[in-house]
Amino acid sequence: MSASAMNNTDLLANLQQGWTQALASMQALSSGKGGDHPGMAMPALSFDPEKLQAIQQQYVSEAARLWQQGFAPASLPDRRFADEAWSKNPMAAFSAAVYLLNARTLMELAESADGDGKVRARLRFAVEQWMAASAPSNYLAFNAEAQRKAIDTQGESIARGMQNLLADIRQGHLSMTDESAFEVGRNVAVSEGAVVFENELFQLLEYKPLGAKVYERPFLLIPPCINKFYILDLQPENSLIRYAVEQGHRVFVVSWRNPDESLREATWDDYIENAAIEAIHTVQDISGSEQINALGFCVGGTILSTALAVLAARGEDPVASVTLLTTLLDFSDTGVLDVFIDEQMVQYREMQMGSGGLLAGGDLASTFSFLRPNDLVWNYVVGNYLKGETPPAFDLLYWNCDATNLPGPFYAWYLRNTYLENKLAQPGALTVCGEQIDLGRIEAPAYVYGSREDHIVPIGGAYGSTQLLGGPIRFVMGASGHIAGVINPPAKKKRSHWIRADGKLPPSVDEWMARATEHSGSWWTDWSKWLASHAGRQIAAPKTYGRGRKYQAIEPAPGRYVKAKA
Repeated sequence: MSASAMNNTDLLANLQQGWTQALASMQALSSGKGGDHPGMAMPALSFDPEKLQAIQQQYVSEAARLWQQGFAPASLPDRRFADEAWSKNPMAAFSAAVYLLNARTLMELAESADGDGKVRARLRFAVEQWMAASAPSNYLAFNAEAQRKAIDTQGESIARGMQNLLADIRQGHLSMTDESAFEVGRNVAVSEGAVVFENELFQLLEYKPLGAKVYERPFLLIPPCINKFYILDLQPENSLIRYAVEQGHRVFVVSWRNPDESLREATWDDYIENAAIEAIHTVQDISGSEQINALGFCVGGTILSTALAVLAARGEDPVASVTLLTTLLDFSDTGVLDVFIDEQMVQYREMQMGSGGLLAGGDLASTFSFLRPNDLVWNYVVGNYLKGETPPAFDLLYWNCDATNLPGPFYAWYLRNTYLENKLAQPGALTVCGEQIDLGRIEAPAYVYGSREDHIVPIGGAYGSTQLLGGPIRFVMGASGHIAGVINPPAKKKRSHWIRADGKLPPSVDEWMARATEHSGSWWTDWSKWLASHAGRQIAAPKTYGRGRKYQAIEPAPGRYVKAKA
């Protein structure tokens, strides 16, 4: 037998052994064997023998072809290995090619598993995290690009990388941008305004009109409390807040307090009664308008809708219209976040902080980052530490790193009653602030927006709100994801949005999309026309912030609450 034939025989034997071990490990993982937490064991998985055989044959075939190419694989179709240093280093190129083959095969194995949808989703997520972490690009010993840079800089890049690592350890999180380039109130969140009300949960900001007249009905924005409001006011050219002011609205915004130990016992009811409802009534009082227009973004939309349902139960009708941006009210489709939610996990959080405590902002930020591990974690590990680079200044990533804490009781209630049990979508299933919740009693016209590629609020989840609210609804879908789809000013002339001309809202988003028409550019212009139709007549713009002695300017916007660090 020739040496080549012997090598190929050994290769195939090793592949067969590795395949068997990999399959055994995956089945052991799925059945909970070998784990430290038997109470959290996943149900056992089974695999279709024909699918397994097909995947195995394909793997062996591709591995043999890769071996025959020697240390010169034809291509590395992954941007982590795009630099020419990888292709010029045969060993590095081969290790990258083997890694990509293994990653594809493991994902095919995960996809072929027989089991319920949640178990398969968890298996896919685990494999994605494992493969993202094990990429050869993440380690200096295998990263040809980082090695070349170390040689070219005579070791300076490694020294800078160690400095970056120590700096990140001191600050407590991975740097995604040059955070020294930004300061809230100096070059982000710079729209002119003032704080006109505050309590222990939030500050209410009022923004200065840019024209001589405003619409008679004021406009209140409630952002998510899991991060800071200035995602809506990063820069003047992409600020939704400034855009609303330019359109002639008298704009008010809730700026959530970054919770500390004094709020460790704050509940969902507290955030509804003493924040959302308080903000609505305060804006009514300041403006003298019986009705206002209101917008909720992400969790802010869930909070706003709950507050409006409480007020409806009390016989109040405070809003002329409601806008929901990437908001979940029906939690039957929560996308990748569903892999984290089950009875054991929720019980653990309830025992840990249901009676009091804080969910650290860094923990929440890490969870969201690992939903896209290659882009939001390992990309910066490689750049910051292996290559000694300083990430460029980027306002969006600065905001992303500006974490917020959450009160434990608020968080535990939210997990159980929405993500786990989906009670908000069931009329009468929840009691909040002493009132039974029925979203169908919210009869104000609603503008519901969802982003097509959103991985936090899937488009189907956003669309689900159209089946719950009681008033006339306009649904619009935008391109891109959770943030980029929302923050899409018209002047940029980027992306598209979809509208269904007949206005019908069938049960599923797929049915809706089948008749929807694509329109180029931002959805903001469509929303602005819709909002103006509910804003009333135009009146003289106020010349001062607030109203009388009761609501005077406390401090300039963006206020001190938003500047507090987690």
